[in-house]
Amino acid sequence: MPESRDLPHRLDLALRALVALTGPTVSFTVLPEPESVTEARHFALTRLDGWGGSALADDVGLVVSELVTNALRHSGAPAFARPQAVLGDRADRSGCTNHGPADPLGSAPAAIRLRLLYEAPWLLCGIMDASPEAPRRKEPDYIAETGRGLHLVESFSIRWGWCGLPQGKVVWALFRAP
Repeated sequence: MPESRDLPHRLDLALRALVALTGPTVSFTVLPEPESVTEARHFALTRLDGWGGSALADDVGLVVSELVTNALRHSGAPAFARPQAVLGDRADRSGCTNHGPADPLGSAPAAIRLRLLYEAPWLLCGIMDASPEAPRRKEPDYIAETGRGLHLVESFSIRWGWCGLPQGKVVWALFRAP
């Protein structure tokens, strides 16, 4: 199970920025409804295109869809206001280090949040939710319609993992543009 305990230094710093919404990080609040998967994917692909990273579109679109679907299924998120894109939102002061939360006074958002951090050629994508449960990859049942999400995330990203937060977790995936 990939965890964020032994990350390279720059990736650890990028995860901290992703969680704290610092630097060039963007965020999208996900409503607990099926249409949110499409809206989150559209948000990510639009931002990626604006950053000139459209070569990553297929992989990022698939991974965002899988991570948002998993968060909606497993986080038990409450209903929220309309989704919105936020640039430079500093409301969340959570930290993510190699050994758990860096800021014990901080808190993860109650909503599911898609967060993106792009520093060419790298894109870091994270899904924050209020569930403390670690993501679990399971052996897919070839007849079942579910159970392949984290296998797809692993296949289409350079690396993925998760990090516990004071009130939840972030599941992340790293991509590199060709």
